[in-house]
Amino acid sequence: MMPDVTDIEQWKSNRFDAIVVGSGPGGATVAKELSKQRKKVLILEWGDEKPVKGSVVQCISTALIPGKSLLFTNKMLGMVRGITTGGSSVISYATAFDPPLEMLKSYGVDISNELIDAKGELPHAPLTDELVGPLAKRIMDSAQELGYGWKKLPKLVYQDKCRPECDKCTVGCPYGAKWSARMFISEAVNNGAVLVSRAKVKKVVRDNKAAVGVEFSARGKLVKSFAPKIIISAGGIGSPVILRTSGIKRAGYDFFFDPLIVVMGAVKDVKGGREFPMVAGVHIADEGYIMTDLIWPRWLYMLFTTEVLRVDRLMAHSRTLPIMIKAKDTLGGHLTDSGGVRKRLAERDKNKLENGYMRARAILKKAGARQIFKSWYIAAHPGGTVKINDVVDSNLKTEYDNLYVCDCSVIPEAWGLPPTLTLISLGKRLARHLTRTI
Repeated sequence: MMPDVTDIEQWKSNRFDAIVVGSGPGGATVAKELSKQRKKVLILEWGDEKPVKGSVVQCISTALIPGKSLLFTNKMLGMVRGITTGGSSVISYATAFDPPLEMLKSYGVDISNELIDAKGELPHAPLTDELVGPLAKRIMDSAQELGYGWKKLPKLVYQDKCRPECDKCTVGCPYGAKWSARMFISEAVNNGAVLVSRAKVKKVVRDNKAAVGVEFSARGKLVKSFAPKIIISAGGIGSPVILRTSGIKRAGYDFFFDPLIVVMGAVKDVKGGREFPMVAGVHIADEGYIMTDLIWPRWLYMLFTTEVLRVDRLMAHSRTLPIMIKAKDTLGGHLTDSGGVRKRLAERDKNKLENGYMRARAILKKAGARQIFKSWYIAAHPGGTVKINDVVDSNLKTEYDNLYVCDCSVIPEAWGLPPTLTLISLGKRLARHLTRTI
């Protein structure tokens, strides 16, 4: 429903204690925690807030719009991000690796207690055997036979709501089984926060060296809203773009984006294809990559198969065993002022993926797979563009008073693992800091 004039005047008012820009795991956590303390929070989200239907059309509108949610480097490496309420968590696979605690502590950031709180609050556990599909199980059995410590990965899933033989994770879970940041946003709104969707933040409004509000476009209007604390949580690409427009020009350099490939081969004696992805895997930490199963839905499998001209494999989806290799990449590159991604994949990172490819081939062959091939490079989880102890301090504060950042952009080093649990823990820590000051 379109807002009336009084809605817009409400957004302009000075009645908010904090404005949170973005609704991914970091921003949603800050908004939820502040609203629990009866702080008045305005949440501004570029994407929509339509109910998650689990449809291909909705997924495309969320994550595959070129120039918006689907970005390409100057070397044609595609990078996906979710532009919707809840951010990329809506289309992610709810894999919950622990944060890099020691690395963050070396930068003055201790989130140990917040991690304990998060795990106690969230449905944090590996999937039960009943929710492991036949293709993922074949991959796991083969990897274990070869001596890999391949095991089920921790997930953020309400497993009593999860359905076997379901492939909705990629397009957004319509059953409420997979945790997403939308759940925290709902809690915040229930606590009195105001959510404005389809709100594109242009810049931070400043009074000398202090942030006092934000300027954004929504419903055809250019609006300024004000609050004593501003938290930018627009993601590894969105946050540095807003900061640059606001005068912090060194944001957006030397970042990571977790490059990956998927290795695929077909078997004759197993059929699946409608399964929960990233059920199990192994972290080869000393070589800098992880390997997991990655069972895509048929339409996405066909898209990536066509991309590498393996049209002969288009109809083999239900018999194809896919293994993802995702690397901890070298920091580098830069963003353009409009959010364009300029980064080369370093040779050492290509070598990591190639080493993973050879391991994956062996696992697939052991599983009885033939016609083995790999996808082109893809990237996910961009971060490191607003690094701690560079663009923000250990409290995630920028050089401007009252202006903070909380999302993957603040992570100072690449570590090549899904960041959701890290961002939730950082959001809890920042909210506690802010509660003491507003």
